[in-house]
Amino acid sequence: MKQVHRTGKASKSEPEDVISSMPDNVITNILDRLPLEAAVRTDILSRNWRYRWTMLTQLIFDKRFFEYLQGRVGYWCFDVKNISRLLLHVKGPITKFDLYIPNNVVLDVEDINHWVLFLSKKGIKEFSIINMHEIPLTLPTHIFSLLELKHLKLQNCYFHPAPDDCGFPNILSLHLQRVTFGSGGCWKLISRCHLVEILIIRYPEPIEKVKLAEIATLKNLKALFFPLCYLDNIVITCSDIFELGGFLPKLEELHLDFRCCKFRRETGTRKWVSTAFPTLKNLIIYSIDFGSGSMLSCAFEMIWGSPNLKFLMIGAAYKKSVELPAFCLSEIDYHTMEQLQLQIVNSHILEVQKMKYI
Repeated sequence: MKQVHRTGKASKSEPEDVISSMPDNVITNILDRLPLEAAVRTDILSRNWRYRWTMLTQLIFDKRFFEYLQGRVGYWCFDVKNISRLLLHVKGPITKFDLYIPNNVVLDVEDINHWVLFLSKKGIKEFSIINMHEIPLTLPTHIFSLLELKHLKLQNCYFHPAPDDCGFPNILSLHLQRVTFGSGGCWKLISRCHLVEILIIRYPEPIEKVKLAEIATLKNLKALFFPLCYLDNIVITCSDIFELGGFLPKLEELHLDFRCCKFRRETGTRKWVSTAFPTLKNLIIYSIDFGSGSMLSCAFEMIWGSPNLKFLMIGAAYKKSVELPAFCLSEIDYHTMEQLQLQIVNSHILEVQKMKYI
């Protein structure tokens, strides 16, 4: 029998490995969209995919990641060294780093210090730490070395006093929830974020008061989430809030928390300010006490002073049925009301009769 020699060439009918032959940037895009553990497990797909996960640009250690670790083995298993190993294996830039810290995971501050220092050399753009422990996590001073940072989200953390020349010069969004600062440096830091467009501040109780003039430095703000009890004014008037609108010419979304605030209704005849918030499209007001005529009046003035408003949501401070305060309907400029462009109104806890003024 004549011996047949194989040429070693693949048969024309053999399917081409299209996935492995994709450009690196496409593969990286796919890996970044997968959960972290799934991206790392692509290592077993084929020889061509071995260590492809080192091309990741986003490292997301979120709540779902820790739930996966616990569910996979049936008991809690986590080695903090795994994060350090992953960081060291990633070849290129790391643009996003999210860290969720469950209350049953203890992290050494020195480890976080090393990670932040490492990320500062990797072009990090988005950084997030969600700390679920009761005790705030003390952030390392190296966090101020993240000069390319554009998005920062922190929960239950503590900042050491920032040096006068430190800040985040390129930050676009800043989300602070239960974040405390040494020596009252909160607004000292925020005022140096001149490019910030989204500012979210959520605290359980007032820690540091702020002057309107300090908020006025943030000329690029498009979205503001702010508890009014943080203003240094003991009693708030409509003029204070309208002044805030005048400081922020690009503001499109405003979330105001009226909780723990004292309002005073201004005396005397005053013209309605029809363009207090000329660019505002979304207005969300929390914790309105419908037993307070001055607070309710201020909310209405904000609505009528936003001619381009599209979405409105109002949340009551409590669910109890209360008597409506005396509200002079003759004060309402119905011509202005007819010009409002409201498309969606979410009353959120309000009874229908309380919306009759609108």
